[in-house]
Amino acid sequence: MSRLKEAESFEKNEFDEDEDDEVIGGPTVHTLDGQVLDEKPALAPPPPQENEQVEQSTEETAPVFKRVADENIILDPEQRPESLVKIFKYIDDNENRFVQNLREAVGIQSISSWPTARIECYRMVQFAADRLKDLGFELELRKVGSKPLKGADEVALPPVILGTRGNDPKKKTVLIYGHLDVQPAERSDGWYCEPFYLTEEGNCLYGRGSSDDKGPVMGWFHAIEAYVKNSIRLPVNLKILLESMEECGSDGLDKLLLQQKDAFLTNVDVVVMSDNFWLGKTKPCLTYGLRGLCYFFCEVECGTKDLHSGVYGGTVYEAMPDLIWLMSQLSAADGTILIPGILDKVCPMLPEEEELYKNIDFDLEEYQQDAGFRALRFPGNKTATLMNRWRFPSLTIHGIQGAFDRPGARVVIPRKVIGKFSIRLVPNQDPESIEQLIYMADEGLKPWCANPFHPSFKAARQAIGWTYSQIPDMIREGGSVDKLMSFQESTGKNIVLLPMGASDDRAHAPNEKINKTNYIQGTKVFAAFLQEIGKLEKADL
Repeated sequence: MSRLKEAESFEKNEFDEDEDDEVIGGPTVHTLDGQVLDEKPALAPPPPQENEQVEQSTEETAPVFKRVADENIILDPEQRPESLVKIFKYIDDNENRFVQNLREAVGIQSISSWPTARIECYRMVQFAADRLKDLGFELELRKVGSKPLKGADEVALPPVILGTRGNDPKKKTVLIYGHLDVQPAERSDGWYCEPFYLTEEGNCLYGRGSSDDKGPVMGWFHAIEAYVKNSIRLPVNLKILLESMEECGSDGLDKLLLQQKDAFLTNVDVVVMSDNFWLGKTKPCLTYGLRGLCYFFCEVECGTKDLHSGVYGGTVYEAMPDLIWLMSQLSAADGTILIPGILDKVCPMLPEEEELYKNIDFDLEEYQQDAGFRALRFPGNKTATLMNRWRFPSLTIHGIQGAFDRPGARVVIPRKVIGKFSIRLVPNQDPESIEQLIYMADEGLKPWCANPFHPSFKAARQAIGWTYSQIPDMIREGGSVDKLMSFQESTGKNIVLLPMGASDDRAHAPNEKINKTNYIQGTKVFAAFLQEIGKLEKADL
């Protein structure tokens, strides 16, 4: 596993503190590729002053925001197609059973990072496969290799489900992605209830995986069921890919996607994922962009062993002050990134994109309270806050390895310290170009941005309009999703992120939940989305 993936998975990097290194007269800064920086870098230029324009590249523009056509989203429920009226009624009538189905799925402890739970991952695969067979899917369970786990020998990875329903060349083909594994959870972590028993309290359904990602997966199953049980012909061909290692980095998935590029993935017209969340708690959203990520390790070494500051302090070069100096050159006190050239490839703002921010439902005060911070960088400015969260790069210093961080007072001079920081990337940045600016890049995740005016997004907007009688906010997210780029590169098709859950669902945390209304209404959105995609021309996709 790369250091980047280790960092993303919160796995601790181990460094040998006992190796017999040569004593050097002054501190040495090592980069990950083995280069040695003997001198401190020159100071970066000062941050731009107020009203000063930051020059951006005009060579690379943002054609993804080109509006392809005017759209008229129908919000009146009285104008719903008869087939959707029937489907929505079926979903409402089966609400209790659908909740019970989710309870059964949550009850399977498919924790992919625990060797003792690997059999539960297999149970979850079988659970999903049985339901897909009942819905008329042809299935293939593909092996994706094995991997050593902590406390266990090499363990086989759970198989990936490849399901197909329909192959009518006149219909569009939709590929649905989801994952069946979950993060670890124990009652002692601070749960109100048993994490692997779906507990209903008011409008909330509490349980590990209820929102990430078993709720959305069950929602897709139920949306398809609504067509089948009502004898309504599915408007599209369906393909579905379900993995059980997403929470551990999707081991084996990239290789499988490459293998299936000219097989299972052929003829796919659009890819849809629901492994994300609304921006807020009440208004539906569609996600058209994600930032990428580069993670960095800056190592400064001054000797072969730790020293007592009372004996050696003031007579030797110390690693910690030099590392702190280096890290202080990365950003200004106001958060401005000081690395020369970091903004050169950022896409210029186009009017079509700027317009999307105006009506986004986003409460700055609530956002600040949820974050638990005393102040925001852009108080009272919603657009600036969202743009700096989504469409501009950000730099975060995460910590220093090798420094004394325990309670009490220890007067040691550490022989080696390692600073850790990351940069979130945006289009048109990529890990390779950032590596040319900073020597210490390991590897990275590319940013992703789709055309929010693409017909597939219009289909999703209309699906939400039929369900919620609202036009959804078009949003980006500040985080990264590695597998998304793999799907885009393997299919060459547009990807729609169609979230079901709300921003307060607490995925990965104790008391994860999904609102029952999101679960049921989200199922209707999925069903309507399939119908709207069915109306499009293949050439538009």
